[in-house]
Amino acid sequence: MTNAAPIRVLLVEDHLLFRKGIASLLASEPGFEVVGEATDGAEAVDRAQTLMPDIILMDLNMPRVTGLEAARRIKQALPYAKVVMLTISEADQDLLEAVKAGADGYLLKKIEPQALFSTLRSVMQGEASFSPAMATKLLREFAQQANRVATPPAEGADLTAREKEVLGLIAQGQTNKDIAAALDIAENTVKNHLKNILEKLHLENRVQAATFAFRQGLLHKPPKKNG
Repeated sequence: MTNAAPIRVLLVEDHLLFRKGIASLLASEPGFEVVGEATDGAEAVDRAQTLMPDIILMDLNMPRVTGLEAARRIKQALPYAKVVMLTISEADQDLLEAVKAGADGYLLKKIEPQALFSTLRSVMQGEASFSPAMATKLLREFAQQANRVATPPAEGADLTAREKEVLGLIAQGQTNKDIAAALDIAENTVKNHLKNILEKLHLENRVQAATFAFRQGLLHKPPKKNG
């Protein structure tokens, strides 16, 4: 673990004092490297393409170009970069729009430093990247959408039975480790299933996969067996 490359972070925040505070926190924590800073969404898009960071940690409301628009542009230019919103907004609509923009995480600025570090590490591993409160909001909204809107044609009809089981557990907020234990399979097998699911459904992350699962009614309890 000591030889592992640090997680390279681009900070995007228009308030100088807060940005410098986060930069100082990350610099003090082993395993992180702040490779650049930006003051608005437009600058974030340019700097992301130049610096190629692992994670863009970005405010939501900024001048010129908002964090939401910047997230869309960054995801188009750098599909594999992780975008995590760090904001004071607890509004459901902001959260949902961030997910639609391709955000891999949505954190509130009142988050504890150690929780921030662990969340960013989880993002790099493709794990859940929303605070429990935010995840609850997402699940509630997705459930309401599923009730309001007729289930669309099953775009994921070519998913295998095992992939549908994995997808159902992802939608319940389970980590790869939890899913592996529930299905009695290796954690690497779960990762491979998730990769196949995202490719087949043309999705970018676990949150979008969870949205699909809600709309397709895949939240059943899967059987525990080999796979």
